[in-house]
Amino acid sequence: MTIPDFQSLMLPLLEYLNDEKEHSHRETIDHICSEFKLTEKEKQETLQNGQSIIGNRISWAKVYMSKAGLIESTRRGFYRISQRGKKVLNEKPVEINIRYLKQFPEFLEFQAIKYTNIKKDRDETEAESITPDELMENGFNSIQASLGQELLIKLRSNSPSFFEKVVLDLLSNMGYGEGKVTGKTGDGGVDGLINQDRLGLDKIFFQAKRFGEDTPVSASMLRDFVGTLEVNGISKGVFMTTSRFPKDAENVISRSQKSIVLVDGPKLAKLLIDFNIGVSTTKTYEIKRIDSDYFIEE
Repeated sequence: MTIPDFQSLMLPLLEYLNDEKEHSHRETIDHICSEFKLTEKEKQETLQNGQSIIGNRISWAKVYMSKAGLIESTRRGFYRISQRGKKVLNEKPVEINIRYLKQFPEFLEFQAIKYTNIKKDRDETEAESITPDELMENGFNSIQASLGQELLIKLRSNSPSFFEKVVLDLLSNMGYGEGKVTGKTGDGGVDGLINQDRLGLDKIFFQAKRFGEDTPVSASMLRDFVGTLEVNGISKGVFMTTSRFPKDAENVISRSQKSIVLVDGPKLAKLLIDFNIGVSTTKTYEIKRIDSDYFIEE
């Protein structure tokens, strides 16, 4: 039997965890290998980085179901089924795959982050029809999406004041200048400012709202922010949130002559990764090509 793809592993993995006990990744691999009757050769097959293929696919099955709230990590390298996962199994699904997981809002957020960098959405089942370069890019985007959602979860678990500092660090790293956090109760719709020049003649006001995915920024908050820019004579503003904006957000800010940028959770996660805020590099891959000049004989 060939090694199952990671989507085919989702339901067997969740069923294995149905005993509600904490399981290590190592024992999970052993169980899945036994269930699918993999040969010793198949168990030993590895990726170029040395990780076993079956272990890697189980990891991704676990990641995707974790993003949907079906599995929860208990400590490093250990996990168990969640109450939602139990409920899913009670419904006796024929299979669990990416399409099935899209019913859960947390997974949709994960997908939103993943596809921020992709011009044309593709389902993972199309992998065989795309080029190796595209396959690598899709894998990279999956890793970035997982990291992005972890960033949002971390930000939501920290204090609002910490998130204001993160926004300040991000804007500074993006090259907009130095600034300070001014946010406090009754701040009038502004949490900080960036000085784009040394004399502080050109300023950017920013607002930072640390909300859960199910709590969008309200239109009244946007109007308050626009009003603050008007009152202070500031022409530029950035409104960042770990959540999302209302559908009429663009209409609200378009009524003002101010230059205002809205950054929602998925876009924020991408910016944090791109500008190295709260993340570090663990691996680097080099893609090489033939140097045609080298083969030209004199």
